[in-house]
Amino acid sequence: MTGEVAPRPESGARFEAAGPSRAAQTRRRFFKKKTAVFGLALFLLIALTAAFAPAIADYEGQAVKRNMPARLTPPNAEHWFGTDELGRDILARIAHGAGLSLTIGLSAICISLLAGGFLGAVAGFYGGWADSVIMRVMDIFLCLPDVLLALAIAARFGTNQMSLTISIGLAFTPKMSRVVRAAVMGVRDNEYVEAARSIGAGSGRIILRHVLINCIGPIIVQVTLYVANAILTISAISFIGRGIQAPAPEWGNMLASGREYMRDSPYIVVAPGLAIFFTILSLNLLGDGLRDTLDPRLKS
Repeated sequence: MTGEVAPRPESGARFEAAGPSRAAQTRRRFFKKKTAVFGLALFLLIALTAAFAPAIADYEGQAVKRNMPARLTPPNAEHWFGTDELGRDILARIAHGAGLSLTIGLSAICISLLAGGFLGAVAGFYGGWADSVIMRVMDIFLCLPDVLLALAIAARFGTNQMSLTISIGLAFTPKMSRVVRAAVMGVRDNEYVEAARSIGAGSGRIILRHVLINCIGPIIVQVTLYVANAILTISAISFIGRGIQAPAPEWGNMLASGREYMRDSPYIVVAPGLAIFFTILSLNLLGDGLRDTLDPRLKS
């Protein structure tokens, strides 16, 4: 034999040299940010509290039923956060109120994402008169604060949970439409959009399969931040008596009913106030972390 055949490299060598996947890199960048991880952990704790609220405390027996002999009991071993003016356990009401606030907030932003996403995608993709008409209408609604706009819509539909969810969702639609429009305008002229159009793909397919899928990063970030704003709006509307009505445990109406007793029994408003504070804080930290992770200009 004149020579030896060089051994072929093992097939696994190619994959070892390829490095981590894009998803793994994104996940690693996110977990490098301590504030984002803290926000995620705090939000998961609140979500688990809402999910396991029935195991933490009985809804009818502790969160809703009056117990006048135990009214305004300070925090103790039996009632960790004390009791309110009607003898109801504050911890039980906060735990069950977490599910109510998160459900309304997430559902409302889903509504605004569907409505605002459709309007923003049409305006951003087509431009021209469609963009002008849609955005001028959205600008009119943006002149009103979120709370006032939600109150105006709720006055038409009522103050139950479903109508409140729809009201807040529609109130956030103008903001969501502008976010989606800006994201769509940033990618509508890219080469892959022109390639899809050249092979005969329809506008609807291009928007759904090629445009929106590449806008998902900034949209997810804004959705996270808007959920926090929606929860704050729910609490504000309930605080002034136009949202979730007692005896349902909602953090805003807990603050409203306890403000008369806050001088002698401050724990009655401190607990629901902290629940709102930590929920908003967790979502804001999570949103900032997602923004820093998904924005290519901020990669480190």
